Amino acid sequence: MAVKKYKPTSPGMRDKTGYTFEEITKTKPERSLIVKRHQSGGRNVQGRITVRHRGGGHKRKIRIVDFKRDKRDIPARVAAIEYDPNRTARLALLFYADGEKRYIIAPVGLRVDDTVLAGSDIDVRPGNSMPLSHIPTGTMIHNIELQPGRGGQMARSAGTAAQLLAKEGSYAHVRLPSGEIRLVHRNCYATIGQVGNLDHGSIKLGKAGRKRHMGIRPTVRGSAMNPNDHPHGGGEGRSPIGMPSPKSPWGKKTLGKRTRRNKQTDKYIIHRRGSGRKRR
Repeated sequence: MAVKKYKPTSPGMRDKTGYTFEEITKTKPERSLIVKRHQSGGRNVQGRITVRHRGGGHKRKIRIVDFKRDKRDIPARVAAIEYDPNRTARLALLFYADGEKRYIIAPVGLRVDDTVLAGSDIDVRPGNSMPLSHIPTGTMIHNIELQPGRGGQMARSAGTAAQLLAKEGSYAHVRLPSGEIRLVHRNCYATIGQVGNLDHGSIKLGKAGRKRHMGIRPTVRGSAMNPNDHPHGGGEGRSPIGMPSPKSPWGKKTLGKRTRRNKQTDKYIIHRRGSGRKRR
């Protein structure tokens, strides 16, 4: 898929780029696989904003995606490649031999009329789903489960892929797109290949309105606020944020502050992302 550039007929169009949608073969979603999407605008049941910078955006419908791939040893034909407004990856519409229809994330190289399978003793081809114990070492994978039968949770966005490094005992060593090396149980399923839509990272929105279409509201700099609104606020003219470190609007440390709390799964992380530290 190529990236489309626009003529600079206005300041908003000058740096704007978009998709050519060459791989899309169907424009309307499958009616049996869509549900309504409830928009909260970042507010809780009491009406208070609990997540900032959300609201508005284009009206969407949720596509029900099969992350579990629990229809084992039943061949499915790829009927179409579709656009999904709720994610960066493309979707592949599967028609199973027993008549059921499902969506999966479309990997690189998957085409219409290809056949995909989920099971143990199957070919290692893009789109096929297998347990880690049956996948050869060094294979690029995506849609990886953290717990057997729960469904894929890792490596699902456009252009991402993890790599199966080794198998030791009941666990496999998987290098995630972030660089983290993690232990995953051998019985967990993963899909072969790299997630499609590789040019997603090259897209430039070009104007603020395009961000609003995505349901993301503006973010105001803390240094542009008053002292009673933000720790960085106040001062004459453009003032530095001060020491010792940047703060969130609520006075908490940010930019480098570790937020991970799940100590129970620390033992499964062998190598943390963005560092040379290893955990044993």
